[in-house]
Amino acid sequence: MIKTINRKLHTYTLAVLCIFLCFMLSSCSFNQRDNNVVTTPANSPENTDGVERTALTEEEAIVAASNYMKDMTVEEKVGQLFVVNLEQLDTKKGDYFEWKRCTKRMLKSIEKYHVGGVILFSRNIAGRKQTINLVSKLQEGSSIPLFVTVDEEGGEVARIGGNEKMGTTAFPTMEEIGNTKDADYVYDMGKTIGSEIRELGFNVDFAPVADVKTSELNLEIGSRSFGDNPDKVAEMVTSFVKGLQSQNVSATLKHFPGQGSSNGDTHIDSVNIDSSIMWLRKNDFVPFEEGIEAGADFVMVSHISVSKVTETSQPASMSELIMDTILREELGFRGVIVTDAMDMASITNYYTSAEAAYGAVKGGADIVLMPANLDEAYNEIYTKVNEGKISMESLDESVLRILTVKFKRGII
Repeated sequence: MIKTINRKLHTYTLAVLCIFLCFMLSSCSFNQRDNNVVTTPANSPENTDGVERTALTEEEAIVAASNYMKDMTVEEKVGQLFVVNLEQLDTKKGDYFEWKRCTKRMLKSIEKYHVGGVILFSRNIAGRKQTINLVSKLQEGSSIPLFVTVDEEGGEVARIGGNEKMGTTAFPTMEEIGNTKDADYVYDMGKTIGSEIRELGFNVDFAPVADVKTSELNLEIGSRSFGDNPDKVAEMVTSFVKGLQSQNVSATLKHFPGQGSSNGDTHIDSVNIDSSIMWLRKNDFVPFEEGIEAGADFVMVSHISVSKVTETSQPASMSELIMDTILREELGFRGVIVTDAMDMASITNYYTSAEAAYGAVKGGADIVLMPANLDEAYNEIYTKVNEGKISMESLDESVLRILTVKFKRGII
């Protein structure tokens, strides 16, 4: 009952804010902004029409997104909930084909599903010219500008920095940085990564890792974490977020609710962490809270289960308690919630693509990342919206958050 009231109050407040901002902005120019705001150059890979765009403030972006949504179809809105790999746009070569160019089939899929974004991996990135051209072609094929995402954490997970042909900066592991560097170094690292990947056309980085590594048996996070001290990790995460987003590239805090204490790997099978809510608040939540305070645009939710908290084996990426009650209401996150990749064994071993997508959206996720079967996942969400099992209000709230980031970062 309280949750319903809170949601209604939040929706009402947002509506009032939008009306007020529309009135205020009608009397002033969108071009009168802080001189420090990053612009998107006319020759950027994101700009297919040669027009220079200036990123908007949060308030301006909400208004712009609200107006933009008025002309969107239900099909387009549903499509915005998906960020996919290239193999899902062109399935004829299998799940891990090394696509390095945009194909006609990819463009047809973008047109059919209206996807919100794409993710590129090392296998898709061969060189600077090739990557810029690939991103440009994908953007040109989408009526709604895309999130172009990548896992560029630095250290051992660097899809771009790991390729010497890309000419970008290589960084030590986050574990080494946490042991030997300071927050200023991490800010500069985030700023450098943001600048370098933006030149290639990327606008979202699935980084930084905000997990506190409290188990030496951890198989999945390992040296990707800044360490085992929550306050230290929080300081580093905050600096990375600020540095990255100073370049108008969205940061992503991952993997909520924190899987640094796990001793399994969600790529391989289901994983449960034996943490109480008090332990999570004292340890795992700390970097996420600080990263949210720093203004991170995205939070990625893990597929781990937290049975002591949810009293189920349900993955966090499908849990309303984790995403809505804790992340939204308790931690106050108002940005975009994205799931971890839905083609991981912890999901595919137990759920169909349709079940996983519906579970994630119903649980509170705004974006379903990499469903194993895009057609099944998209059609399931579209059907559930038409049946009223996913309300238009809920769909619009997610799309508004997604479009707000796209306007704020100058993507639209």
